[in-house]
Amino acid sequence: MSTDENKQETMGQEGPVYECVRCARRVSHSDLQRYISFRCPYCGYRIFRKVRAPVVKRVKAR
Repeated sequence: MSTDENKQETMGQEGPVYECVRCARRVSHSDLQRYISFRCPYCGYRIFRKVRAPVVKRVKAR
């Protein structure tokens, strides 16, 4: 298996990253799916914020 294939496999498994609102720790989607309900593995809180990339999207005005 080449390194390119390994990168694609790990990227496909990870998914989005979420941040707990209470303890502010970042948890991957695959870690959250291990539990029956979406709970923070560190503090048990159930409210998450989806971490977005710091990329500015520009839309051309018409």
